Amino acid sequence: MGVWSFIQDQILGMKWLNGLIGDGLSLLGLDVEGRIGGSIQFFLYDVLKITVLLCFLIFVISYIQSYFPPERSRRILGRFHGVGANVISALLGTVTPFCSCSSIPLFIGFTGAGLPLGVTFSFLISSPMVDLGSLILLISVFGAKVAIAYVAVGLVIAVMGGTLIEKLHMEPYVEEFIRSAGGVDIDVPGLTKRERVRYAKEQTVSTFKKVFPYILIGVGVGAVIHNWIPEGWVEALLGGRNPFGVVLAVLAGVPMYADIFGAIPVAEALLYKGAQLGTVLAFMMAVTTLSLPSLIMLRKAVKPKLLALFTGICTIGIILVGCLFNVFQFMLI
Repeated sequence: MGVWSFIQDQILGMKWLNGLIGDGLSLLGLDVEGRIGGSIQFFLYDVLKITVLLCFLIFVISYIQSYFPPERSRRILGRFHGVGANVISALLGTVTPFCSCSSIPLFIGFTGAGLPLGVTFSFLISSPMVDLGSLILLISVFGAKVAIAYVAVGLVIAVMGGTLIEKLHMEPYVEEFIRSAGGVDIDVPGLTKRERVRYAKEQTVSTFKKVFPYILIGVGVGAVIHNWIPEGWVEALLGGRNPFGVVLAVLAGVPMYADIFGAIPVAEALLYKGAQLGTVLAFMMAVTTLSLPSLIMLRKAVKPKLLALFTGICTIGIILVGCLFNVFQFMLI
């Protein structure tokens, strides 16, 4: 086993933990090859693995984020223009909140401060879809090739989506109270390393409390799919024989509300049961970027025409990406 394989399987993937849980359940008399025992093993393993990775990642990302408070982020973005500003904005989204509902207040603040609308939308698309945490967790589940490709195409969607909105001059379709808010320059005091560590700890506890219920739900759904749903059903709906599998996955993901940590266990189980790679990744993107609660929140900030444009751009982009991943699945897994 190579060094990278060891890191991917044993450190990030924690396969040793899966074996340990399986041995423990067997000692208790449960058949881990059966439906009930297998479901319990899947549930315990994924919850523990995601919890450990999640807490570590939130701490690291929050520490990094302490160097980029909203006002400083606004100043950084204000230095760039054109497509370069969209790229920087999309990259900045990778070190900000994990779900779309947490990103929208920052989007509103950036827009109210006078940043170009396309730039703020690049941030809004990127932030929930492709954060650093998703990269690490995707590596642990799907491997490095899939994770890197997922993040790359997510950033492309964010940059292209924001650029298109900018070119269409949609500023009149932002609600008036945001456009008239104006920006306020506030000097943010520098934090000591100890204060940054304290901030990271507080963010870890706060974010974990918010996302943990969705992890439980996502892993629970994944356990049911993994051990109870017939493989033929999943293949028929989301496999290569159904040309509309990607569209169905996107439509199924929109009503849900979860961050990527809750969506990944479901996607993992679907892939195991025969769904195509692009189809499950499209499902994840739809859940994290186009969830119904986040669209309702966004409607308070933008008018219906701009909301429809944002939704359409993301939906078409996600579907195209899903189809692309399905075509090149053989190269990635």
